[in-house]
Amino acid sequence: MNKRLIATSTLVSALALAAGHAQAGDKAAAKEKCFGNVKAGQNDCASPGGSHSCAGQAKTDNDANDWKYVAKGTCEKLGGTTKAPEKK
Repeated sequence: MNKRLIATSTLVSALALAAGHAQAGDKAAAKEKCFGNVKAGQNDCASPGGSHSCAGQAKTDNDANDWKYVAKGTCEKLGGTTKAPEKK
């Protein structure tokens, strides 16, 4: 087998993997938690108020304790807030 072909293929694969990883990191960094703008059953994680401990367990629409990741800078436009509600 051609050693040059193997080396080139390995290099191209490594570069593609690194580029994909960098894009995934950019997407994660371009999101923020948006509270109070979630449909029932569509929250992304646990409620800071303690009403549930997992994604998809929001009981009501637009509960201030439930959050979902949205594109950075769009939360207020969607009717939510980036500030977590105060714990009681």
